[in-house]
Amino acid sequence: MTHQSLAAVLEAWAAGEGTRRAVAATVAALADAARDIAALVADGPLAGRLGAAVTENVQGEVQKELDRLADERILAAARSAPVAAFASEELDHPVVLDPLAPLLLAVDPLDGSSNIDTNVSIGTIFSILPAPADFPTFAPEPGADIEHAPFLQKGRAQLAAGYVIYGPQTALVLTVGSGTWLFTLDRRAGIFKLTGERLAIPAETREFAINASNSRHWDDPIRSYVEDLLAGDAGVRGQDFNMRWIASLVAECHRILVRGGVFLYPADRRKGYHEGRLRLMYEANPIALVVEQAGGGASTGTDAILDLEPARLHQRVPFIFGSHNEIERIEHHHAFPDATSDRAPLFGKRGLFRE
Repeated sequence: MTHQSLAAVLEAWAAGEGTRRAVAATVAALADAARDIAALVADGPLAGRLGAAVTENVQGEVQKELDRLADERILAAARSAPVAAFASEELDHPVVLDPLAPLLLAVDPLDGSSNIDTNVSIGTIFSILPAPADFPTFAPEPGADIEHAPFLQKGRAQLAAGYVIYGPQTALVLTVGSGTWLFTLDRRAGIFKLTGERLAIPAETREFAINASNSRHWDDPIRSYVEDLLAGDAGVRGQDFNMRWIASLVAECHRILVRGGVFLYPADRRKGYHEGRLRLMYEANPIALVVEQAGGGASTGTDAILDLEPARLHQRVPFIFGSHNEIERIEHHHAFPDATSDRAPLFGKRGLFRE
């Protein structure tokens, strides 16, 4: 493979078309910010107390110093791009940048920040949406906060989505709706280079990721599905499975893109978890688009993530994604909660159980 630069790939894809050029410019700006964040992550404690708690964000979660720094750098990058408004996990309301620009940008600036001090992979997740034609009516002046309405678009409306993972390698995974690309940061040259085209998630897998410590809180469909996996070759699945749990969404997704698997963060009975825990707009939607474009599936357990109608910017949802056939099986457990895997056949096409 010729390791083309991200800039070259985006230029060839955009080919002079207006909206595509705007998307390409925004991805390029995000890549520049990611390169700076990667340098901070690589320096670890040499860059200061990056894992120190600073305050609580608008979600009521502890905000770390690196959360704040990442958010600042990505917002600065967005200001240099054709972005009408910027929404972030760290902000209560979107911020107007250029009311006449064609795009909206929603980000989780630093996913997995609880892992900062443990040298585990963390990342940035981004979603690029079209700005509504009437956006200037929402945005009287740059710098003002606006309501959430312009961002409340289904995941299938995304023009591009992806994530950057900061690990032993810094990698940018991107989809513009025609497959999923992988770019790796060449640290010496300071640019991202194409190292994977048309990523494909295997339809079958023997790996799953879930926080098993919460099993007592799960609803029956999730419990029965996981019990089938844990039973191994003596159970209805007739094979052994391995469990993984990193507690970093980008790291979980990257592993699945590379070698398959399924990730489950279901709703459960704990207070504050009844609607799920991961955010639809800037976590589930962009990851779901990346995964679907790589041949995988992404679901709440009953509905495709990308078909959900958002109700609010910081909305949380159950999030299950990965190898296509496992997503079908999980949806099957939800559609037929009283059936056991050996008595209820798996029907072929994903989505059959939705009305």
